[in-house]
Amino acid sequence: MSDSINDKMATLGLTLPEVPLPVAAYVNCVRSGNLLHLSGGLPIRADGSMITGKIPTDLTPEEGQEAARLCILNRLAVVKQEIGSLDKVKQIVALNGFVNSEPDFQGHPVVINGASELLLQVFGDRGKHSRTALGAASLPLGVAVEINLVVEVE
Repeated sequence: MSDSINDKMATLGLTLPEVPLPVAAYVNCVRSGNLLHLSGGLPIRADGSMITGKIPTDLTPEEGQEAARLCILNRLAVVKQEIGSLDKVKQIVALNGFVNSEPDFQGHPVVINGASELLLQVFGDRGKHSRTALGAASLPLGVAVEINLVVEVE
């Protein structure tokens, strides 16, 4: 049986990367009952490089949205590794997004929309989620965005 979420992602031109290794003393995911609590994911490209910089000084908000989308693809790779198929996702419950931004930047929600909109494209109503979008003075390894998720699974 094909994974219909994989089919949907292929139609959107999206592919899941290899699961990134944690960059410190934690695990990518902890399952508690039917909830997956995913650690913060970084915008790591397939070649191992990362989208770094401060918004809007080094990157535009649109480039920040791309970083947010990359974070989501990396987090979805973790989900698939944990449960075997993204079709087993019942609901994206919560998304917390952190934007490496200048003190006067107020477009955090616009940047994190890159992540939220991707989840809606891939999962439809199952991608609707609660959300926090915050600015940070800095993020690990200088990345532009970090995102964690809570996902309900079958």
